[in-house]
Amino acid sequence: MQPTGMLHIGNYLGALRNWVELQADYDCVYCVVDLHAITLRQPRKQLTQATYDVADLFLASGIDPQRSIVMVQSHVPYHAELAWILNTITYMGELRRMTQFKDKSAGVEGESIGVGLFDYPVLQAADILLYQANAVPVGEDQRQHIELTRDLAERFNNAFGKAFTVPEPLIRSAGGRVMGLDDPLKKMSKSAGSDANYISLTDPPDVIRRKIKRAVTDSGSEVRTGDDKPALTNLLTIYHMFSGEPVDVIEARYEGHGYAQFKQDLGEVVVTALAPLQQRLAELAADKAYTHAVLREGAERAEAVAERTMRRVRDRVGLIPRDPG
Repeated sequence: MQPTGMLHIGNYLGALRNWVELQADYDCVYCVVDLHAITLRQPRKQLTQATYDVADLFLASGIDPQRSIVMVQSHVPYHAELAWILNTITYMGELRRMTQFKDKSAGVEGESIGVGLFDYPVLQAADILLYQANAVPVGEDQRQHIELTRDLAERFNNAFGKAFTVPEPLIRSAGGRVMGLDDPLKKMSKSAGSDANYISLTDPPDVIRRKIKRAVTDSGSEVRTGDDKPALTNLLTIYHMFSGEPVDVIEARYEGHGYAQFKQDLGEVVVTALAPLQQRLAELAADKAYTHAVLREGAERAEAVAERTMRRVRDRVGLIPRDPG
């Protein structure tokens, strides 16, 4: 997860809760990707604070640093080294076809687009392949990047000899996509131009209630899902994901009641569900030494895995070791 923008309920519901559950079945690596964040200019203090904030969110959400690796990308230099080696087998056309690059560079003159923005899928591939990952939990919008990662792993293995596990995307079938409160046709975004788009994980209760009260709705007054009701579908999804109640049960409860009561109750559901997370985030923010100790240990554990991969990669390519024998 990138340390940019405001962390919101879409990050939590769409990714982090799933990541926490994956710890039961996988040896997991959770990385704050600060090198990805600087593909767009970040104020120094803001990047530093945001890096701690994302790490704290990992921990507050239930990621266990004793069971899983929690780390910062730049603390393991092998990420950048492997990205350079993978650059040598990546084609310009592959990167030009990346949908997210097209979206982020739309309307910008080609000569002024940073190379990092163009090339970051290769660094993302390095992030994955360093740890011999079997599975990568991503949203549907990242499937293209995982396909590139798979292509690069197979291309390297075929050209130089087996060095990488070819990973599979782990995409949730439903319920992982939270849309904007101000535009239910677009995904809730940390970089949205208006704070009416998202509910921040640190928003006070009154702010949460106000944002939900002001969230856009559809024509009519029925509280139900449907292709003709994208706004209500999104709000019902949020209600379901925070409460655990089936959507059809929620719909039945508000039959004949209209939007006002539903949105008032949804505000309370979100406030109540976020309270323990917010309390833990506040505790972690007050104890940076603990977070930093977790990140230091995580980097050491990650580096041990990444070093084994890089020894194999260098050997396959023909780079001589610094310490022969």
